[in-house]
Amino acid sequence: MQRIALTGGIATGKSYVLARFAALGAPVIDADRVAREVVEPGQPARDALRARFGPAAFDADDRVDRRRLAALVFDDAAARADLEAIVHPPVRAVIDDWFRNPPGGVPHPFGIACIPLLFETGRAADFDCVVVTACSPATQLARLTARDGLSLEDGRKRLAAQLPTGARTAGADFVIRTGGSFEETDRQVERIYRALEVRS
Repeated sequence: MQRIALTGGIATGKSYVLARFAALGAPVIDADRVAREVVEPGQPARDALRARFGPAAFDADDRVDRRRLAALVFDDAAARADLEAIVHPPVRAVIDDWFRNPPGGVPHPFGIACIPLLFETGRAADFDCVVVTACSPATQLARLTARDGLSLEDGRKRLAAQLPTGARTAGADFVIRTGGSFEETDRQVERIYRALEVRS
């Protein structure tokens, strides 16, 4: 199975594109979903998070509160590095195992893992092909503030803290421009899906 990575900046449509690839028949896995699973009660990463960040990172039901945790690490590089050191290794292990053992035991020419921090974690070379979602910063900001209820100032801070879109697209094999209609995005996804079939 060819290892395909899907990545892109915040609010560039990664989840939508991943769902479209899945609808076309590609096996997919989402690193964000895996990251939520590895910090569930009983998982080692959860205990490590509590030891490092304390109750401030947990909600009233004693589950990891991703929004609170994000606030704790956003302006603290050392805390962010600690968070990544706790969560990234088990997420990577789950994704690597997923590629070694195709879902349902049914072979497919390729599988797609959505990994938002692909370039930031130096993982691009681990994949046979990289697909990047991209749109204008103005579109990202509008989507982000609407989706997460952020102020424009906070939204701009989130965007400024990320790797620039140009740096991502420079390392891509395929770029999906998501600033237009859903139909335009769908056509790009289908075209790339067919190209990946040929490459595999």
